[in-house]
Amino acid sequence: MFDWLMWFTRMDNSKPLALVLFFGAFCGILIYVFADKRRAQRLESYKNIPFDDDEPGRPDAASAERHPQSRKVNGQ
Repeated sequence: MFDWLMWFTRMDNSKPLALVLFFGAFCGILIYVFADKRRAQRLESYKNIPFDDDEPGRPDAASAERHPQSRKVNGQ
């Protein structure tokens, strides 16, 4: 009755099956991400986020030290 379950326990059968399942999931994710042009452009614009450390109009640490009154004081 559970002979089909024993088929999965053999490494000769389970490794190719896992490969096919994971490859199918990978292809599904790629289709989901790049099928819609707007989603693809939005995700493509996110690729430079790690390099965008300096934002215009955002005070850096040095200017916060020069202007201590601009810092929010807690506990008063």
